[in-house]
Amino acid sequence: MRRREVFALLGGAVAWPLAAHAQQMPLKIYRIGMVEPISAELNAGNLAAFRQGLQELGYEEGRHFVLEYRSADGDARRFPALISELINLHIDLLVTRGTPAALAAKNATSTLPVVIAGAGEPLLIVETLARPGANITGLSGLQPDLELKRVEYLKEMAPATKGIAALLNLSNPVTAPQLKGLERAAQAKGWPFRLFDVRSRDDIERAFAALDKSSDAVVVGFEGLTQAHRHRIAELAAQHRLPAVYGGREFVEAGGLMFYGPSFKDMYHRAATYVDKILKGARPGELPIEQPTKFELVINLKAARGLGLEIPAALKLLVDEVIE
Repeated sequence: MRRREVFALLGGAVAWPLAAHAQQMPLKIYRIGMVEPISAELNAGNLAAFRQGLQELGYEEGRHFVLEYRSADGDARRFPALISELINLHIDLLVTRGTPAALAAKNATSTLPVVIAGAGEPLLIVETLARPGANITGLSGLQPDLELKRVEYLKEMAPATKGIAALLNLSNPVTAPQLKGLERAAQAKGWPFRLFDVRSRDDIERAFAALDKSSDAVVVGFEGLTQAHRHRIAELAAQHRLPAVYGGREFVEAGGLMFYGPSFKDMYHRAATYVDKILKGARPGELPIEQPTKFELVINLKAARGLGLEIPAALKLLVDEVIE
């Protein structure tokens, strides 16, 4: 064999593994857009779960993907402009949370893949949960008995409760089923029920100022506005000595009394699997929208003590976490 042929074979032996390695690398760095009701700082726990999910699937941030994060800061009217801004950046995929953000995405594009990291009423967005159709899929936070369970746990925690008030943003389309659930729960117990439509921080302040003895406890709706003002809501509940139950653990971490609902960290972690499938060629409309699989009951012990409450034995058996 001639020397030239030997070197040619050796060169091929060296080049082959290099070529094979190159084929394993992504052809591009994916640009993932995220439109959220709240800032990245307030959303840190969920973002960490999403990043962890992608990392477990082999994606390294900065090498395989970059995140373009945009926050509406509690104002749902900003979603269309934020989504338009991201589309103009030529993102490969959009992640949203909440029904208003998902509806804004639906109105903005019929081609860009959209993954919902959790929406209270997905059937306002897609055709069916089994086959969403078009360009949208993800996870649902809808559970018919969720409000009933929250009221039951609130009654366990604050047994003197004989009437409830609700702080809900009626401009959010997901509020309608939540309101019906709360009305049914109050009616089943024979309790008076008061509704406060809160669409701004001033509305929240006025709601607490208007609460009287007809309401012994408060249910706070979970959406962008209330999330953005969760510290103030927890402060007002403490000042007025009102036990309150919330739809997100962030409220309890901010000083609120108790939370029961889906684990959004778990949902963001699962959202990463949707992103992976879509980036590998799956059609969003053919990926079923999943229901929550992990629920949490979290109680803030300091808030309970401030209200003169103790965690009853029945709840101690059910609680997932007690925040000191």
